[in-house]
Amino acid sequence: MNRIDQALNEMRKIDELAEMNSPVHRFCSLSKMAVTIMYILTVMSFPRHALSALILMIIYPAFVSALSGISLRFALHKMRYVLPLVMAVGIFQPFLEREIMLRIGPVPVSAGVISMLVLMLKGIYCLLASFLLIAATPADRLFASLRRIHVPQIFVTLLLLTWRYIAVLGEEASVMMTAYQLRAPDQKGIHWRSWGSFIGQLLLRTMDRAQELYESMLMRGYQGDMPSETERFTGKDLSWLLIWGMMFMILRMFNIAEMIL
Repeated sequence: MNRIDQALNEMRKIDELAEMNSPVHRFCSLSKMAVTIMYILTVMSFPRHALSALILMIIYPAFVSALSGISLRFALHKMRYVLPLVMAVGIFQPFLEREIMLRIGPVPVSAGVISMLVLMLKGIYCLLASFLLIAATPADRLFASLRRIHVPQIFVTLLLLTWRYIAVLGEEASVMMTAYQLRAPDQKGIHWRSWGSFIGQLLLRTMDRAQELYESMLMRGYQGDMPSETERFTGKDLSWLLIWGMMFMILRMFNIAEMIL
């Protein structure tokens, strides 16, 4: 199995996770999206040296993970290609802020180290919350929620079709990669001289597939807007939204970690 097939399998795995039937999956997607946005805004609002207060923000991803059956370890594994970029965001902070803020035994800890850890945690928390939202919500319902908050129809349609088109692109690339490997079994990867024609043929093949899909959509009554199932926003969805909103407010206003210690 080549890397393209592995990537497609991972996408299918995320779609399978979104079809599970856990308490989190049964919440209205609009409520889950609103809570995720509040969580990200709250995390990003912490000061750059508020490490002890920020650590407790792991409560939300951990609770959603336990309730939905999607492990945090699995989520981090799926984000393995993005995490190094997130971890590198604050890597230069120790060189910019050298004043000592605290000591752990004989080891001094500078303000730059704390600022670096805060930036890393912010990135990890935001990625975890976003991944858990995607993994616990079918794509159709998630994009339908964007329409309910009056995101322009053209943007929602473009996002949805792009999400679906990635699979078409991957399938065509997998077929072409398999054909190339059969013709050059002793060669590792694609020779650099073949990249131009390979990408050109891939573009043409995916455009043909996309045209066929579009014509099929027109035959089924597509008129510019994607039909979607309307979800009811019930009392439990409102409770989920209000409870987490209050929790985020408390964790942001009070440093509970310092109070406990």
